[in-house]
Amino acid sequence: MDLHKHDRQDPAGSAPPVTDLRASDADRDRIADMLREALAEGRLTAEEHAERVEGVLAAKTVGELDVFVRDLPAAHERRAYPAGPPPRPAAGAVPAVPDDSVVAVFSAAVRKGRWRAGRRIHAYSVFGSVEIDLSEAVFEYQQVMVKAVSVFGSVEVRVPENVTLRGAGGAVLGSFEVDTVDATEPEAPVVYVDGWAVLGSVEARPRRGKYVADILDRVQRKVDRHVRRHLGR
Repeated sequence: MDLHKHDRQDPAGSAPPVTDLRASDADRDRIADMLREALAEGRLTAEEHAERVEGVLAAKTVGELDVFVRDLPAAHERRAYPAGPPPRPAAGAVPAVPDDSVVAVFSAAVRKGRWRAGRRIHAYSVFGSVEIDLSEAVFEYQQVMVKAVSVFGSVEVRVPENVTLRGAGGAVLGSFEVDTVDATEPEAPVVYVDGWAVLGSVEARPRRGKYVADILDRVQRKVDRHVRRHLGR
């Protein structure tokens, strides 16, 4: 199989087909993950895996990437069953008592850097500003609830760009804005930002260039153990 060729279709006057779109780093990571799984399952030899990974790194378009996993079951399974919006946690699934509370009254409060994100985080701002930065946080749970309340103040939430982000809330003479983000990996954390703002603002967005590692690393370590056992036979 020629791994460096793929069919192109570009009807005159139409938008470029998906296969001709430029590939992102996230696209390359997704294909590399499939190749690692195939190696761990014995579907690829170490030489085949190395050859395909080299091609993935050099690929420029989505179509060029797809060729490297076209003969692997994982690629077809993921296409046949695309991930839909994640369901919200059932009542009682996430404790009502917060693991962390960040409060600013006529002041500023920031939670950032390498810290452990619990299942529930509360943020309150009254004539002040609160920043909850999860871009470098340790995610010990897949679902994280953030309750944000702003009165004459602001609450800003930042998340890694490869998590799923959802929000529900409102504002009175203010703004409540949560970007909708869908992760490509089913194991990625899901952050829900709920709350309201009165003469203030609540904002939640991904921080570009930041990627969650903890939960996904656990999956990767499991795959790596399988690879080491396979290569040690």
